[in-house]
Amino acid sequence: MIAAHAPVELLEEIDSTILEARRRAERGEVKPVWLIAKRQTAGRGRRGRAWASLEGNLLATLLFTTRQPPRQIALLGFATGVAVAETIEAIIGLGRAMLKWPNDVFIDGMKAAGIMLDSGPLAGEAWVALAFGVNLAAAPEGLDQPTVSLRDVLPPDAPAPEPLAFLAQMRPRLESWARRIESEGFEPLRAAWLARAYGMGQAVRVLHGKQTLEGRFVGLSPRGELELETSEGRRLIAAGDVLLPSTA
Repeated sequence: MIAAHAPVELLEEIDSTILEARRRAERGEVKPVWLIAKRQTAGRGRRGRAWASLEGNLLATLLFTTRQPPRQIALLGFATGVAVAETIEAIIGLGRAMLKWPNDVFIDGMKAAGIMLDSGPLAGEAWVALAFGVNLAAAPEGLDQPTVSLRDVLPPDAPAPEPLAFLAQMRPRLESWARRIESEGFEPLRAAWLARAYGMGQAVRVLHGKQTLEGRFVGLSPRGELELETSEGRRLIAAGDVLLPSTA
């Protein structure tokens, strides 16, 4: 699903790499490419939120096409989370990178990375923009949850990873997980994601459309849905924002 040899295009400044990917796709420019920005002026996250784009962080979007159905494409969000977490652990050690459903990577209980997918139809295929930002050099302030960067958790004399160097370490992991989704299905990735699940077993609130659901986070379904144990029984949540006591 992911081209292993997609070139990297480094952009000095752009409004948003995911917006640039959409523009190119809508013009029919869909050769696989990694778009990496040094600076973004209008970075965006899930549900239209602004994404603080600090220089020295990794601001990346992979544009590609696929014939896979939407439910398969959606699994790339989990693959990206695991690949980012594995790369972080290779730098700072095992056990500190966790995954918050559906698409955040945490270090020591604070947000270090976010992931977003965009896609659209294209002559019997779909174009896909797989975007993510990783706080390498600095963490944004004033968000709705605590944030952290790799610079914050490294020894004082250790430099923060350069964005392209981090991407070079992360790409083979992402490509491997993408291949495994196609050959083995979701289960191996699901197990790897659950092994790092942030808030597992805890009481959570889920903002689901205009509803707020309360319950205990108990698992991840074979389709990637959040499994929520409520007073009325188990619910499967396909989309929403999870708030734990520490992030509410």
